[in-house]
Amino acid sequence: MKKIALHWQILIGMLLGLVFGFIMLSVDGGKDFVSDWIKPLGSIFVKLLKLIAIPLILASLIKGISDLKDISKFRDIGLRTIVIYIITTVIAITIGLVLVNIFEPGGGVSEETISKLTTTYASDSSVQDKIAEASRQKDSGPLQFLEDMVPDNAFQALSNNKLMLQVIFFAIFLGISMLLIGEKRAKPLKDLFDSLNDVVLKMVDLIMLSAPYAVFALLASVVVSSDDPDILMALVQYAGVVLLGLALMIVVYSTFVGTIVRKNPFWFLKEISPAQLLAFSTSSSAATLPVTMERVEEHIGVDKEVSSFVLPVGATINMDGTSLYQAVAAVFIFQALGLDLTIGDQLTIVLTALLASIGSAAVPGAGMVMLVIVLESVGLPSDLLPIGLALIFAVDRPLDMCRTVVNVTGDATVSMLVAKSVGKLGEPKIKNWDDHYEEVK
Repeated sequence: MKKIALHWQILIGMLLGLVFGFIMLSVDGGKDFVSDWIKPLGSIFVKLLKLIAIPLILASLIKGISDLKDISKFRDIGLRTIVIYIITTVIAITIGLVLVNIFEPGGGVSEETISKLTTTYASDSSVQDKIAEASRQKDSGPLQFLEDMVPDNAFQALSNNKLMLQVIFFAIFLGISMLLIGEKRAKPLKDLFDSLNDVVLKMVDLIMLSAPYAVFALLASVVVSSDDPDILMALVQYAGVVLLGLALMIVVYSTFVGTIVRKNPFWFLKEISPAQLLAFSTSSSAATLPVTMERVEEHIGVDKEVSSFVLPVGATINMDGTSLYQAVAAVFIFQALGLDLTIGDQLTIVLTALLASIGSAAVPGAGMVMLVIVLESVGLPSDLLPIGLALIFAVDRPLDMCRTVVNVTGDATVSMLVAKSVGKLGEPKIKNWDDHYEEVK
């Protein structure tokens, strides 16, 4: 198996995990066996990726900034990153709204299905938790997201993966401060972070050795915990519209890569595929971030000065797949409940989904919280919120897996666009886990 390319190994692991999961569904005690003996292997893998996410962001971002030697370069990279992320998010939301208005998937949902979904999910604790969290976010001030970006304790921020924006702020602040004290004074600290960056990237290589087996475990556990297949079939038209929109976003990214970056889109998708497959398996941009950075830097050729800023920021604020899903889901819910949305309401969806994506946690289920905010912004009555979420809750997990793939692909695409615009896109320099093994064995 070692001679097979990594993306094929992961894909084989995923397919075997799906087959194994369906087999276990038909075996007495199979579901418990997967939960007790298979699922923990996938959970350990995800924990390992999350373990190195913050050290990698800290080391690579500080290294990238301190290597610039010119603060104006950092300003250029930052401005271009934010502008391009906003453009791609607006494109994603627009695609979602166009598709859902053309196909009108909500019109095909029967009263019986709505009643069954409401009974099954409306009182679900997860749904209620999402509504409560969205209410808390909505009640905060207009500049709350800026306040939340600034940590009052650096070590507390570094100890919590949900505080990634605070880690990014601290790393940028520290990196710029190192630039301002001069290269000679900053050298000892810079050497420390350079070395830490190399070590963490090597940890990524080692963790990825277990990726095929981990995605087997993750996919098997997803299958055995799936919901009522009859309910899933009732929502197939809605899910199909979301998947079509996500596929079109991949086409948009490929077009950008081919026309602006002047690289072969199929080569790009092949090189980023291990990160895409892990994004699908974990449903988490944050957990996939170490792999995304490794693929973009070593296999695509984006300079660390660019990737170390663009990718961590993207994992936090750039959620094209999630924003597209929110546009489709919001209109679908209104269609299914027989409620009308004006053109003004749909423009409100574009703006709210864009703003809600900034600072949203890069973890599974965050999209549902953002959706509540979007639904409330277009006037869905509060008593219908649980029913609205119940309509889409059954297929949220598989769609979450797919939209995370788009989120990660979007981050990688934007890193290439920014790198190309500032002259920081070079040739790939692939490193393997055993490059220095001969020296120490």
